[in-house]
Amino acid sequence: MNLSPHFTLAEMTVTDHRLLDNSPTQIEISNLQRLAQFLETVKTTLGGKPIMINSAFRSKAVNDAVGSRDTSQHRLGLAADFRVPGMAPDAVVRALLHLPFDQIIREYDAWTHISIADKPRRQALIIDKLGVRPFV
Repeated sequence: MNLSPHFTLAEMTVTDHRLLDNSPTQIEISNLQRLAQFLETVKTTLGGKPIMINSAFRSKAVNDAVGSRDTSQHRLGLAADFRVPGMAPDAVVRALLHLPFDQIIREYDAWTHISIADKPRRQALIIDKLGVRPFV
């Protein structure tokens, strides 16, 4: 099922934890459609470069298995972790700082997390072995 021109439900629910159910509810699918539309804006902003989804929606079981908090926006289908081939996560974050995201996080200099919300906080952060700090 296509959620937008470039993003499918399958890629937005992919998980390495194949034995765990990662099926979203209809409300979560609606959130994923909204997220996919936002990711289309991300893709356009990045000049049409491919966006490789590492993780988007996570069921409670999958979220627990990866050690994330229950408050994670991944649980609602409102967040995605992704890579852009040929772009460092710092460059991705810098390019997207003007968009209406809730959070954008450079995680371990390996991928970018982006989330959306009705009232975006526009938090830009770095998470790595040194902890959590503002992206400057």
